[in-house]
Amino acid sequence: MAASCVALLALALALPLLLLVAWKRWRWGRAARHVIVVVLGDVGRSPRMQYHALSLAKRGFSVTFLGFCTSKPHDELLQSDRIRIVRLTELQRLAVGPHVLQYGVKVVFQAVHLLWKLMCRKPAAYIFLQNPPGLPAIAVCWFAGCLCGSKLVIDWHNYGYSIMGLVHGPGHPLVLLAKWYEKLCGRLSHLNLCVTNAMREDLAENWGIKAVTVYDKPASFFKETPLDLQHQLFMKLSRTYSAFRACSEPSDPGMERSAFTERDAQSGTVTRLPGRPALLVSSTSWTEDEDFSILLAALEKFEQLIDDGERLPPLVCVITGKGPLKEYYSHLICQKHFQHIQVCTPWLEAEDYPLLLGSADLGVCLHRSSSGLDLPMKVVDMFGCCLPVCAVNFQCLHELVKHEENGLVFEDSEELAAQLQMLFSKFPDPAGKLNQFCKNLRESEQLRWDESWKQTVLPLITDT
Repeated sequence: MAASCVALLALALALPLLLLVAWKRWRWGRAARHVIVVVLGDVGRSPRMQYHALSLAKRGFSVTFLGFCTSKPHDELLQSDRIRIVRLTELQRLAVGPHVLQYGVKVVFQAVHLLWKLMCRKPAAYIFLQNPPGLPAIAVCWFAGCLCGSKLVIDWHNYGYSIMGLVHGPGHPLVLLAKWYEKLCGRLSHLNLCVTNAMREDLAENWGIKAVTVYDKPASFFKETPLDLQHQLFMKLSRTYSAFRACSEPSDPGMERSAFTERDAQSGTVTRLPGRPALLVSSTSWTEDEDFSILLAALEKFEQLIDDGERLPPLVCVITGKGPLKEYYSHLICQKHFQHIQVCTPWLEAEDYPLLLGSADLGVCLHRSSSGLDLPMKVVDMFGCCLPVCAVNFQCLHELVKHEENGLVFEDSEELAAQLQMLFSKFPDPAGKLNQFCKNLRESEQLRWDESWKQTVLPLITDT
């Protein structure tokens, strides 16, 4: 009797879904020029998937973008008449019960919610899915694709289980379950993309998955910022962050001054201030794979060098981003009593972030890949702005950062401090190492995202 009731309940739940599938098949069939892009995360903080959507739209596809809408995406995405963003509901973790139960409830909710959202959309030729996070999205997107005749494309940015391992440890049952799931379901896709050759080889050798490397490339709006736009950005940020404010007001009331620049209101001419501080930029998701204590220790050593009489500029260090460890590191920063260094941690609008990178003097990257197989997109963006980078070393970083060519690679805070001392010695020296790196980046004529996508991804989805 109980078994019959369960069967009837399952049939009652499945019947609406089956009717919806049948109606969709009859009403639309499979739309050859429609693609669904799925991120089980914040759309505004998923730049690579935004770029996929924009490139698809430029090639005549209509795009439905499913994801959380916590932060604002790029204006170009919002203004495209071929892209429609559909909000997914983000379920916050339950406040009661064991962690395993809380996680289980969240996964079940996400699976049902995502499947419903997919089934309510016009059937697509392809479903582009970002992984991680892939639990439960890979299985759900594959199932929806089977029902609607869509081909699943997984874009491997990293391994989800390796990120979980940073929190729970590699031997935790949840981590082992996630690895098994990712390895099993990852093979269900029609096409796989990945971010490095090292990941492509690992997928082939250890997962039995054939993937195509699609390197991150900067979008066209990542470029050097003209001096007048730099001044506008600095003045805008100075209204909120004291690090961007001028140390003293200009004697001429017709002059407008930031910490770095000065503008003559009458002529509109913008000049850099003599003796200005150097602008150091880093961006982060404030997660376990980035240890900002390395940067803070290096800044302490840099401050000591200035106190000891070294000819070094004051620093403004801007660390952008949102994430779970921001409050922890903000507390550590407040405990530092720097005299020559100012640190601020803003969350920038999507349009201001490229302007800041294009205005900075040096970028710092503390990303250590949880798998050792992905590359930091922030460095790609910095290079697009011709901004040299100091990056902490890990397994496949050489695929992006060329030591002594477009930046420097360091192992610890001591080495980073020595690099900061060398690069900012006699700042701003036009003959210095920093300017040489900038020149190398300008001369490299980097391929931009859309052109790279047209060469690597477009043939894969037009030939299948």
